Amino acid sequence: ESMRHFAGLKLDRLPDETTILNFRHFLEQHGLGKALFKEVNKHLEKNGLMLREGSIVDATIISAPSSTKNSSGKRDPEMHQTRKGNEWHFGMKMHIGVDDTLGLIHSIDTTAANVHDIVPTDKLLHGEEQRVFGDAGYLGIQKRDEHKHREDV
Repeated sequence: ESMRHFAGLKLDRLPDETTILNFRHFLEQHGLGKALFKEVNKHLEKNGLMLREGSIVDATIISAPSSTKNSSGKRDPEMHQTRKGNEWHFGMKMHIGVDDTLGLIHSIDTTAANVHDIVPTDKLLHGEEQRVFGDAGYLGIQKRDEHKHREDV
């Protein structure tokens, strides 16, 4: 409710999971999600709101019903199950890179839920960082080949 108020949205009914999933598939099918994200970031950078000194990286699980099927009637191959703590989750993971000063998201990647947090990190860092922060899921990042060239990571 607070996010709808902040964005100035007046919704009588919230969309259900199927509607949101269909909308996500529509955006993916037409390449609109990445295009919208790029435009928003361009606007933020143009107005001096995007800083590039440091990044925070993290991942979150986007749950989906385990019965989620694709158009051919099979389980969506992008969705898998994973365990977090003692609980099992089915769905995808969203990995984000955020400016460490203003908290603005500068990069996003999605994977199946069973992909380890550290795997897509090279897609989350823009290369101009002087600082990088992450939780325990990113321990050992400096040992990975794709990050050996980065100093202080």
